[in-house]
Amino acid sequence: MTTTSATSRVLWLTPDKPADISVGRQRIADHLSSDGIAVALRGTTPKTVLQSLREADRYDVVVGTTRAGAIAGLVLKLATGTPLVVDHIDPIRQFEATHPRWLGAIVRQLENAAFRIADHVLYVYAEEEDRVERFASATKTDLGVEFDRFANPPEETVSSAKSALGPFDEENVAIYVGGLEPIYHIRDLLDAFTAIDGWTLVVLGTGSLADLVERTAAAHECIVFPGTVDHHLVPGYLHAADVGICLVDDPHTLKVLEYGAAGVPTVQVRGRAENRFDGRVEFCDPTPDSIARAVERAATADPTPLQSFARAFDWSKIAETYKQVITTVK
Repeated sequence: MTTTSATSRVLWLTPDKPADISVGRQRIADHLSSDGIAVALRGTTPKTVLQSLREADRYDVVVGTTRAGAIAGLVLKLATGTPLVVDHIDPIRQFEATHPRWLGAIVRQLENAAFRIADHVLYVYAEEEDRVERFASATKTDLGVEFDRFANPPEETVSSAKSALGPFDEENVAIYVGGLEPIYHIRDLLDAFTAIDGWTLVVLGTGSLADLVERTAAAHECIVFPGTVDHHLVPGYLHAADVGICLVDDPHTLKVLEYGAAGVPTVQVRGRAENRFDGRVEFCDPTPDSIARAVERAATADPTPLQSFARAFDWSKIAETYKQVITTVK
């Protein structure tokens, strides 16, 4: 990597999510920082937008991650003229499917406006290519994984996870890492493991269904719910698991890459991910019975194809694209 002047100062407005749930932007920022670009990550709220307006002269470039960060970046660009890069990581389809139609229409138009005034847009989903390139100069990118950290975690990380699991660190352990929201079929996941014999499900995460998961764990010994754990410990939990589970209808899920890097056979819900992961994961329908059968199949599956696939998406390679765009628009 070439060295970039440390005078490059970036304000990165991210979704306002817990740090251990949304980690991808932090990984890119870490790589940019090691290459001489100073990055300030800031969750997007009305308070932080006002703060960013007051501090706009401290930064050379604003990066705004969809959705709120991109819309806030639009405000900063119009108010201050600071160069804007939109980091478009979520298709509008996902938002429109989970929100009222009127709100989806407003957010779509605000995103279009952000694309239009942005100096550059980085986007993940091929389905968004036509919309983005209608308004902006754009570059395709990907979500990534810290491959080595998941493939070869320190022994103390693995020991810490196994100690936290206690008697549940045994054969037939499945793990779910991520948001606890209806879109991720959490109820179906819990129902699958309260019906299947001989398996333990470990759930790491938080969200609107956290209370449901906690109640289910209290009532069923087969469900273990530590809540949210430090993301640095997640590789240890994965190495204690026999199967990883992802039930969102999405081909670009960070968790599948993390499961793959850790060498964990993976269950993925059938749908948009089939073209990308065919032959690499076990597919299921979002029903308890189908999930349970896919978990049983995955337990004897070869994790090597998914691990080899995940290796190509190291965050360091993806950060190089962000560096090039940031230094160009500055």
